[in-house]
Amino acid sequence: MNREEHYRARLARQRALGGSGAESKRAGGDQGIRRDATVDCGWGRLIFAHTFHDNRKLIDTLLAESPGKRDIAFYVSDPHVLLAMEPQNVFLDPSHSYRLWLDRYKVGPLRPRGYTIRLLNSRADAEAVRRVYLAREMIPPPVDFVWRNRTSRTVQYFVASDIHTGEVLGVATGVDHVEAFNDPEKGASLWALAVDPQARNPGIGQALVRHMIEYFIGRGRSYLDLSVMHSNREAIRLYERLKFERINVFTAKNKNSFNEPLFIGTQPQEKLNPYARIITREAQRRGIGVNVLDAEAGFFELALGGRSITCRESLSELTTSIAMSRCDDKAVTHRCLKRAGLRVPAQLQVQDAQQAGAFLDEYQAIVVKPARG
Repeated sequence: MNREEHYRARLARQRALGGSGAESKRAGGDQGIRRDATVDCGWGRLIFAHTFHDNRKLIDTLLAESPGKRDIAFYVSDPHVLLAMEPQNVFLDPSHSYRLWLDRYKVGPLRPRGYTIRLLNSRADAEAVRRVYLAREMIPPPVDFVWRNRTSRTVQYFVASDIHTGEVLGVATGVDHVEAFNDPEKGASLWALAVDPQARNPGIGQALVRHMIEYFIGRGRSYLDLSVMHSNREAIRLYERLKFERINVFTAKNKNSFNEPLFIGTQPQEKLNPYARIITREAQRRGIGVNVLDAEAGFFELALGGRSITCRESLSELTTSIAMSRCDDKAVTHRCLKRAGLRVPAQLQVQDAQQAGAFLDEYQAIVVKPARG
């Protein structure tokens, strides 16, 4: 490489670290890229957002997430637009993106001891991968899916296995961007790195990352990208030791139950009762602010868009006094619902132990509640 070529390569890298590479693809600068590219990794789809030329189509693809999966839209160049289009359903993942230029990689001085890193090659490996992900409370890919895709050139499953027992100690997913969307920059990415919490061997995570780096170097790739949670300081230190650099790339995900801790925010410090917590947690899921006024009595305030309303459990300040009275007295509530033609359980206001015993003998299992409140 002559001096001019070296300068151009450095300039291209600096632009990539600034996020301009994704923008040029969105602008149609690379005609060879496969449009609207997605890759099924088993635990969910990896959606290459910069291959979409329409934000509405990108949003619709992300919202088409299958039940029990965790789709990821990576290389999002217009996160503000996506959030404005679907604020109730999509959120910006609080993770950092890193890139390693593979020609800068230096082979580590130490090799794995007591285990080896290899590609998944048996159904037993696929079952073990599921076990490791479940142990780490991550969504596992179906065993059949992993086994069917063991020879895929797009998605690779790398495992760390004990050299004596063959037990799988860790796993990581690699995605080849050239195979996925004909990436002219010849990139790749690392996903879903997990180490068995019971594994005693040191350095398994680093060994998996290094092996994947060397694997993609062998395939002629130019860089390896990854996404890591901003609070995962241990993983970030590992990647930075390996000379990964932060890049301005954003990730969008769906607001589902699995991702809930990432977008719901901090919980109120005051301990609300279970009935009030149901309301406040659902409000937070929908982006509504919660301010606890009186935890003991179950009073809290909900705020959204400059408006606020005070609530007591499921009742609000807009509830009439008649409606509140009907909800407050369980016997009145029971009669109102019964008159409306709804099916209601049998109810008894206890007068003495013999009466209570007869009621329990008849129904075997009962719920005891206060008559008021």
